[in-house]
Amino acid sequence: MLTEQANPRSAQIDSLSALEIVQIINREDQLVALAVEKALPQIAQAVEAITERIENGGRLIYVGAGTSGRLAVLDAAECVPTYSVPPELVHAVMAGGIPALTRSVEGEEDNREGARRDLAAIHLSAKDTLVGIAASGTTPYVLESIAYARELGAITVGISCNAPAPLLEAAEIAIGVVPGPEVVAGSTRMKAGTAQKMVLNMLSTATMIRLGKVYGNLMVDVAVTNQKLLRRARGLVATITGVDADRAAELLTQADNQVKTAVVMHHKNVDAATARQLLASANGHLRRVIG
Repeated sequence: MLTEQANPRSAQIDSLSALEIVQIINREDQLVALAVEKALPQIAQAVEAITERIENGGRLIYVGAGTSGRLAVLDAAECVPTYSVPPELVHAVMAGGIPALTRSVEGEEDNREGARRDLAAIHLSAKDTLVGIAASGTTPYVLESIAYARELGAITVGISCNAPAPLLEAAEIAIGVVPGPEVVAGSTRMKAGTAQKMVLNMLSTATMIRLGKVYGNLMVDVAVTNQKLLRRARGLVATITGVDADRAAELLTQADNQVKTAVVMHHKNVDAATARQLLASANGHLRRVIG
C-alpha cells in the first residue's frame, strides 16, 4: 500500500536541519491538493447524494478509526455552530467511542461487531448516507460499517488514500485520494490525514451550501451562541441589507438572532413570523426569497 511505503524524497530526513525537515514536509503537503483535485467528480457525486438524503429526512453519518475517526468527529461537530444544524444531522461514529478521541485505542479498528453495534445504537436507516473513512482502505471497522449500511439500504461513500482498496470497492461512491507515501513511512496522520480533512471539508460545506445555509459566500445560518458570533451575525445582516449597525442589531433581536429571518424582514417589510413562513416555503434558501 502506498500509505505504508517509504518515501524516497525523505529517506535522509533524520540527518537534516529543522528547516530542511519542514521544507520537505511542506513540499509533500503541496501534493495533497493535487491528489484531491483528481477526485472532485466523485466528491461532487457524494455531495449530491448526501444533499438529496438530508432533504428527504436522512442524515450524514461519518465512520472512522484513529486519525480518520477524529477528523470525522471534528468535521461533524463544526457543522452545528456554523450552520445551525442539530447535532444528529451530521454525526460521527468512531471506533472506540469517546475515549478514542484523546488516546489511541488501535485495537478497536478491527472490531467488526462493534461497528454494527455502534451504528445500530444511532438507528442507522435507509434514509441516511454513510461515509466510511480509512487511509489504508482496509480498516475492518469501516468495512463492516459499509456492509451494514448497504444491508439497510443507506447510500455508502468510501474515502481512501490507497487506490485500489477494499473500501473503494465496497462503497457505492468511491473517493480515492492518493497523495503518496508519507514523509515518515506509515504516519498517515500527515498527508493522508490532510487529504481526508480536505475531502470532509468539501462534503459538509458543499452539502450545506446546497441546502441553502449560505447566501453568496456568507454564513447566514450561523448559530449565535457567544459574543463573537453575535457580532458576526449583526455584520451579516448589515452587509446583506445595507442598514447601519444599530438597525441590524434591532432586526436581529426581533428575529431571535436568526440572520436569514432578519434579512427577509427588512427586504420584504414583514414581521419575524411572516419572514419565517417565506423562508420555509423556499426550503430555507434565502436567495429564493430575496433574490
